[in-house]
Amino acid sequence: MSYHILAFDSGIGGIGIVRSLFEQAQQTNLNLSIDYLADNLVFPYGEQEDNFLIQRIITLIGKAIDKLEPDLVIIACNTASTIALQALREHYPNTEFVGCVPPIRWAARISQTKHIGLLATRATVQRPYLKSLKEQFAADCQLIGYGSPILAKIAEQIFRQESYNPENIAQEIHALLSMPSAEQIDTVCLGCTHYTFVLPHLQELSPRHIQWLDPANAVAKHALDLIAAKTITPNNNTPRTNRFYYTALPNEDKALLEQITYMGYTKLRHFQSQK
Repeated sequence: MSYHILAFDSGIGGIGIVRSLFEQAQQTNLNLSIDYLADNLVFPYGEQEDNFLIQRIITLIGKAIDKLEPDLVIIACNTASTIALQALREHYPNTEFVGCVPPIRWAARISQTKHIGLLATRATVQRPYLKSLKEQFAADCQLIGYGSPILAKIAEQIFRQESYNPENIAQEIHALLSMPSAEQIDTVCLGCTHYTFVLPHLQELSPRHIQWLDPANAVAKHALDLIAAKTITPNNNTPRTNRFYYTALPNEDKALLEQITYMGYTKLRHFQSQK
């Protein structure tokens, strides 16, 4: 059988999950095609109003489901998952959704000091959903969250191999570790999929005892587990090509294509997000 997945993010952050999907699918000989939709017209999501984003995501995903006919949709964006995942499931009950949330449960399991850091966007840090995750999975831990206004943009620069200032990354680490009770942090959750591409720098610039947790592989595994459990029937069993869509198509993005061509994405396409 051939399965078709749609991965959705505000920018390139979800590519880390897509990369893991292809790697894990190859190990299991699973026939998989993946469309990627980046809503870069309003990037970054972490700086947008909730009500605006919820309505936009519901509408945009609805159009994508109609046009692309995915068997499963991965909301490869923490901000979108924390504010719109439940609404998406209610609006599109016949579509299987997988979300991406900060790995707080994982962190609570491995932290020795029971002081967990969260590095995310400002929007994710402020979500009531985050409090629910903490109460459910890390009730015996102290969660110290910091919302970065710049790391998502730096991640895009790193991914495209553009110039950036490493001092800005160091400043964001310092901001997290300067918060009250942060001196006892031994584990930090990445709460934004973009941060996958900043992770090596975070590890290099932070104290050696800190563990950094990236949920990308776990999200990909969960999606493939749903397929392997045969709970999903392909809408169309015909193999497809992998397509990469932008809601605001750049004039030229050779740097991006150079990073994704090996996954089968050979050109950038425009996805009409307006009526």
